[in-house]
Amino acid sequence: MAKSLLIISRQAPWSGPNAREALDIVLAGGAFDLPIGLLFLDDGVFQLAAKQDAKVLQQKDLSANLQALPMFGVEDLYVCGHSAAERGLDLNGRSLEEARVLVTQEITALIDRYDQVITL
Repeated sequence: MAKSLLIISRQAPWSGPNAREALDIVLAGGAFDLPIGLLFLDDGVFQLAAKQDAKVLQQKDLSANLQALPMFGVEDLYVCGHSAAERGLDLNGRSLEEARVLVTQEITALIDRYDQVITL
C-alpha cells in the first residue's frame, strides 16, 4: 500500500512558486490515487481568500487548481483556523469550501496520521 503524504502549504500565492508547487504535488498525487492531504498553514491560508486578482500581481491564478482538487480525488483538505484569524481572513467566504478548519491541537494530530510530510 502507498504511504500517505501530507503537503503543508505555508506560502501566500503571490510570494513565489511554493504555493503553486504544493498544489502541483497534490494534484499529481491525486492523479495517481495516493493517499494525500493538503494543509494550508501560516501565509498559505491566503490561497483560500475569495476573489483574488492575480493579474494585478502578474501571477497565474491558483483558484482553478484549488477547485480541481476534488476532481483529482483529493478530499483531505485542511486550513489552520488560527493562521486565518491572525491574518484577518474570513473563512466563511473562502474559495475552497471543502477544506476543514482545524484548531492548533488538531494540526499536531493530523501531521501524526501521515507517513510523510512535505512543507513548502
